[in-house]
Amino acid sequence: MKNALAQADHAVEALRAQRQDLYYPHFHLAPAAGWINDPNGLVCINGVYHAFYQHHPYDQNWGPMHWGHATSRDLAHWQHQPIALAPGDDYDKDGCFSGCAVDDNGLLTLLYTGHVWLGKAGDDDQVREVQCLATSEDGIHFVKHGPVLLPPEGIQHFRDPKVWRAGDCWWMVVGAKENGLGQARLYHSSDLRNWQFDRVLSGAQTLNQGFMWECPDFFPLGEKQVLLFSPQGLAAQGYRNRNRFQSGYLLGHWQPGEDFGVTQPFCELDSGHDFYAPQSFTAADGRRMLFAWMDMWESPMPSKAHGWAGALTLPRELTLATDGNVLMNPARELTALRGQQHSFAAVTLSNQRQALDDEVQELALTLNLVNSNAERYGITIGKAARLYVDNQAHRLVLERFSEEPGLCGCRSVPLPEGDELSLRVFIDRSSLEVFVNQGVACLTSRIYPADGQRGVSLFAEGGQAQFAASQGWELESIWD
Repeated sequence: MKNALAQADHAVEALRAQRQDLYYPHFHLAPAAGWINDPNGLVCINGVYHAFYQHHPYDQNWGPMHWGHATSRDLAHWQHQPIALAPGDDYDKDGCFSGCAVDDNGLLTLLYTGHVWLGKAGDDDQVREVQCLATSEDGIHFVKHGPVLLPPEGIQHFRDPKVWRAGDCWWMVVGAKENGLGQARLYHSSDLRNWQFDRVLSGAQTLNQGFMWECPDFFPLGEKQVLLFSPQGLAAQGYRNRNRFQSGYLLGHWQPGEDFGVTQPFCELDSGHDFYAPQSFTAADGRRMLFAWMDMWESPMPSKAHGWAGALTLPRELTLATDGNVLMNPARELTALRGQQHSFAAVTLSNQRQALDDEVQELALTLNLVNSNAERYGITIGKAARLYVDNQAHRLVLERFSEEPGLCGCRSVPLPEGDELSLRVFIDRSSLEVFVNQGVACLTSRIYPADGQRGVSLFAEGGQAQFAASQGWELESIWD
């Protein structure tokens, strides 16, 4: 693997020398160059956070998957590391697909899917997928140990292992497709190398629940257990399931040796245009955290013309609300990136616009819902997007604009109950992340504003709107 890794690192360096940075993120994890999709192997070990990711180092398009790698000591500032895994062995010759990382008594251990095309490359009807193991003594260089779990008879799509320890036992949940329906399969092991099937944790009963469940994750949150996954094949229903593929969760109860008792049906985790393959991990202090891929399959990606494609979301903290829903908020560590602060006085706008500041990248804003009668009111980001209350539909809408029709359109959530709407908005060079009322809803979308057209303005149309005093910050780069 050493030669393959050296070639991949060299390819990234060559692409990096030509990369254009108009859209390259300032405070989101992205590859130095090339392609990125799913976050993998998120773990804190020996005081260091590791974020691996699906990576094609040879160009800006999806290709044979490698594992890119970045590290951090504070979840705010990061360093690129050499590529961790490269395909090439018989069991992973066509890709080191998604997986996870665990701390095995101080030994950083990766579990991932080895992918092989049995027919023509790209033919999903003829694949073999096995779960593989690799270890590292120094946290940077890895040794492959080959497959540790083979697919069940009759199942080809069998991928994305997520492993955790409960008591004296390791557990693994794996995404699969059986008889054309998605499922999450549960296994257990005493040594990470010999795995026994436990049960199907949950699965689709009909096609409208997904033909494949990718990137499953299973973890406790509050008094509940969360099964997080990305079902492929859900049909759009009104405002729901508008993207090519979705990501969301089931809530319920589980103990080792028992079935997963679902108490709340599938709920999308993020309502924006670009959110897929989320994976959780545990922070050094025990908080449940998460990254996701901040893009969507089959969507236009203007950054490809600049030598790279894809990014991860900000790290997010998960908690459970009293009503049973999962709340998602930006990691508190991100306040370390705050630089120059901007303060804005309370204002009432009537069919007006008011510029805030071109340099604001994080904005904390409160809108008065009771005393605002405008048809639409909120903020604009240059000519690329606007985030607004639609008083007629009674929804919060994220709308984006582009000369590329595939990058236009709206995503929205119902307005929460209450007199005020609290928004925390992060605006990077090519993305927008919105956290509503301390995490009751989130909207994440890629946007592509022209250079010099990222200024933030307040607006009210068809009436008046009240905006409370607000604060904004310029943010430092995450790259050390």
